[in-house]
Amino acid sequence: MSQPIQRDGRVFVAGHGGLVGSAVLRRLQADGFTKILTVSRDQLDLRDQAAVNYWFRANRPDYVFLVAGTVGGILANSTRPAEFLYDNMLIHGTVVEASHRYDTTKLLYLGSSCIYPRHSQQPITENELLTGPLEPTNEAYALAKITGIKLCDSYREQYGSHFISAMPTNLYGPNDNFDLSSSHVLPALIRKFHDAKLGGEPEVEIWGTGSPLREFLHVDDLADACLFLMDNYDVAGHINVGTGIDQSIRELAELVREVVYPEAALAFDTTKPDGMPRKCLDVSRIHDLGWRHKIDLRDGIESTYHWFCSQDPHALRGIDAAAATA
Repeated sequence: MSQPIQRDGRVFVAGHGGLVGSAVLRRLQADGFTKILTVSRDQLDLRDQAAVNYWFRANRPDYVFLVAGTVGGILANSTRPAEFLYDNMLIHGTVVEASHRYDTTKLLYLGSSCIYPRHSQQPITENELLTGPLEPTNEAYALAKITGIKLCDSYREQYGSHFISAMPTNLYGPNDNFDLSSSHVLPALIRKFHDAKLGGEPEVEIWGTGSPLREFLHVDDLADACLFLMDNYDVAGHINVGTGIDQSIRELAELVREVVYPEAALAFDTTKPDGMPRKCLDVSRIHDLGWRHKIDLRDGIESTYHWFCSQDPHALRGIDAAAATA
């Protein structure tokens, strides 16, 4: 049976500056953790085993949230496969090994729902892993993430390590990446509609046909799930984290349009790839443990868009003024 992690323990958030890491940091702080350890990319290259060992030896974390990695959407995955495979395998390998070597009490490794085969049964249960070919547009990233799961399980089997793995669905929220050359679909849509609004453009281009089905989880819900699992879950294998609710990319684009720029028309570029036809997680296992998501998708998009605009106060004032006259 899993024991709750100690709130006065030393907790290392690997990747604290990213979308997920920053959310985990906020969640730990809200729950009263007093010894949170972070280190910037400039200070520590997580691909360097010797450097990671040195840092672990000096800081001795009791608990590790391994949420660091090289990530991106279809374009980034398709054009930088070597980087995605190399970086992620090394980051996972060095941190897991150092956690074992320096007696970390428990580690949570965070993967991605892209680990599942392209033609998985829907909704996707944890048992679908390695049952068929992967989606070609993110195969390198998926292989690295699968390796991370098996690495945690191998350390558990060989050394008795309390290393667990969670696989979240598509994520979004504050501190997301809105760069159109490397972002995922939801922040990319927010950015596209925002730019079109500022430029007075009549339509927004959407990649693909709009037919693929996707599930989205606010990153603050994921952070809550991460802490829940560290307190309540301690078995081999991985567990899905999501909402269990999906919608088409067209429906998602329409929802973002409503929030950001209702006047825009949608223009689908069918020469661009769709990716997997459907990707919706079966989240019955984590529901049975007692955890469920709390943030509605539309509410999450609205708050994320306001966060995005807060990086540009002039744009935010424009939104508030429009809301006041509506």
